[in-house]
Amino acid sequence: MPAFEYSALDDVGRQKKGVIEGDSPKSARQSLRSQGLTPLDINPISRKDRDSKRRPLFSFGKRMSSSELALFTRQLATLLQAGTPLEEALRTSAKQSEKAHVTRTILGVRSKVTEGHSLENGLAEFPATFPDLYRATVAAGEKSGHLDPVLERLADYTESRQEMQQSVTTALVYPVILLVICIAVVVGLLTYVVPQVVEVFADLGNELPLPTRIMLATSDFLRATWWYWIIAIVGGLFAFSYLMKTHSFKSKMHALQLRLPIMGKLIRGLNTSRFARTLSILTASGVPVLEALKISSQVVPNLPMKKAINDAAVNVREGASIHSSLETSKHFPPMTLHLIASGEATGNLEAMLERAATQQERELKTIISATLSLFEPLMIVFMGGLVFMIVLAIMLPLFEMNQLVS
Repeated sequence: MPAFEYSALDDVGRQKKGVIEGDSPKSARQSLRSQGLTPLDINPISRKDRDSKRRPLFSFGKRMSSSELALFTRQLATLLQAGTPLEEALRTSAKQSEKAHVTRTILGVRSKVTEGHSLENGLAEFPATFPDLYRATVAAGEKSGHLDPVLERLADYTESRQEMQQSVTTALVYPVILLVICIAVVVGLLTYVVPQVVEVFADLGNELPLPTRIMLATSDFLRATWWYWIIAIVGGLFAFSYLMKTHSFKSKMHALQLRLPIMGKLIRGLNTSRFARTLSILTASGVPVLEALKISSQVVPNLPMKKAINDAAVNVREGASIHSSLETSKHFPPMTLHLIASGEATGNLEAMLERAATQQERELKTIISATLSLFEPLMIVFMGGLVFMIVLAIMLPLFEMNQLVS
């Protein structure tokens, strides 16, 4: 039964929005009237957006988050394992959600399934929510007749990816806040505190010490050119954002990131773990290797590494092994390549890929923890040094005055 988004007025004139099922827009309006609502707008949910990189064009257009997608996948897998028919499992998952956009998406998928389409075709109605990896894995599960264990793997993958993203984001929040506060404190001291305090000593007519004069010159420079700095920073950000939309500049920047001392290792490890885990779940679900490599490259945001995977797919099509094809790019960690080679040799590629992804994620957490443990004291020392210089510039004239008085 198709699902429709609606907006309607209740008895007191308040507008309500939601999702309702019906055989047609006319039957959906009749259902709303039977509930005491006056329909204003009825739109079918299953409105295709063929461009998976654009936002869906149906009226309310909010996509499911990774946590909501993981929860839905886990619920659907559990219901199917319990023997619940797919159509009923989708209806139950939609009812259990408290968020309208999640319910709307699930009912949109269900409407396609009830029309006789496969689950993969139903998911294809919402490409922004269900990416190629998700749909290809579901399609493989449907063809093999083992949809519930495939959905379990998908739920594990989605949850682990969300956990990794949260750990990286959380790890970066504190250093960024600390850096912003440090810059704000230093700028505030130089532009407001230092001039007012040192001005008292300058009025006495005595020559100020060199550190004090340097600090005053820096303060005057910042106060006279602060709006130039703002224009330069904002303009630089806009220019950089515009250039990053071009493939050549973006590729060069991504290649530069891979060569940076600490960031390069983090980016390489994060992309490698995504690639290995995605390829593992696809091969374990029965997706052909060439198609799995193509889909796996799409979850890798770094362009040089993405190109290396696509080039490896071409070499594999010509008969080369996966590990040797990836090794030529020199972008992937040796441990990952060794595990892939071991998996190819033993015929247990998906397990070795899973182990490689887990190993990379553990290494990422170790690097992040070590970097933060080093970054925090360095920031404190740096901030303390700046504050010491400012205090010294203020106190030196006071010391000289005391010497003159004595």
